[in-house]
Amino acid sequence: MTNFELVTAADVQLMQGLAQRVTATRPDLISAGASYGELAWIWGRGHSAYGTSWQRRLWFSGDDLVAWGWAHLPHQVRQSDGSVKEVADATLTYQVHPDHAGLVDEVIDWYDGAAVGLDRTVCPTDAEEFALKRWAAHGYETDPSSLGDTGYWTQLNERDLTDVEQPVLPAGFRFRTAEEAGPKAAVQAQVDAWAPSSYTAESYEGVRQTAGYRGDLHILVEAPDGTMASSTIMWLDEANKTVEFEPVGTHPDYLRLGLARAMLLHGMHLARAAGATHATVVCLGAPGHPKARGLYYGVGFRELSRDAPLIKTKAAG
Repeated sequence: MTNFELVTAADVQLMQGLAQRVTATRPDLISAGASYGELAWIWGRGHSAYGTSWQRRLWFSGDDLVAWGWAHLPHQVRQSDGSVKEVADATLTYQVHPDHAGLVDEVIDWYDGAAVGLDRTVCPTDAEEFALKRWAAHGYETDPSSLGDTGYWTQLNERDLTDVEQPVLPAGFRFRTAEEAGPKAAVQAQVDAWAPSSYTAESYEGVRQTAGYRGDLHILVEAPDGTMASSTIMWLDEANKTVEFEPVGTHPDYLRLGLARAMLLHGMHLARAAGATHATVVCLGAPGHPKARGLYYGVGFRELSRDAPLIKTKAAG
């Protein structure tokens, strides 16, 4: 059974359930945008802005979701500095349960139909051997813009939480939670870290509506002057006893003070207290993007899998 509509919070919860089932046996098959936490974060921050440019299709076996795809079609994004970002191409995120691998052809056919006349990109993981062959058979090739030092592909990193060092903050800084600091501070921390940003109070409200969001696992670092200098949200997948950090950001005026490192370590201690035994985080993987990778490697993360970006140009049909 399949259906095709706009993405809803209920859909995301189903997708998170599939992510949990795949994570339990083949975590290397989870692409950067299809993990338990990424699904909630991406939908929460974007659901109110994308409208009909964000379409999805679900595939079921009985009552179980076994595959899904969501496509971002051309749209405009208004940024916090007043600028408008034009997105002219199509991008797909998807997941297929390995026991139903043959459905990838249906996902591809649906995507090609939804994005006809557009350049189309997709990022399966490099572990999806069967899927990669099927994408190639449908005319998808390695995206040239992903190659070289400045490629945009991402990698999924992991570590266990058996032995976590104690965090150390500079004098005058302190850890807060979003529950303590409140919505306004949580939103401003995100906007400051990623300016110009499309994140708004409405975005944050969407994030808070998603399954898995916990205000006590939304961590901020407060500077002596009251500025929220760094922040992260941790998404606890209780079924797999794993926690995902997404997003992780620091105000540009407070870089190179060790805030993000301390925040990640503090978060790992909180996650362990909440029952997690394992942690993940995504970052850009190309050699020309070393900062985040260095941060995460510095607190014990190592690569689990990486994306394999593909493209099919409109000229290819």
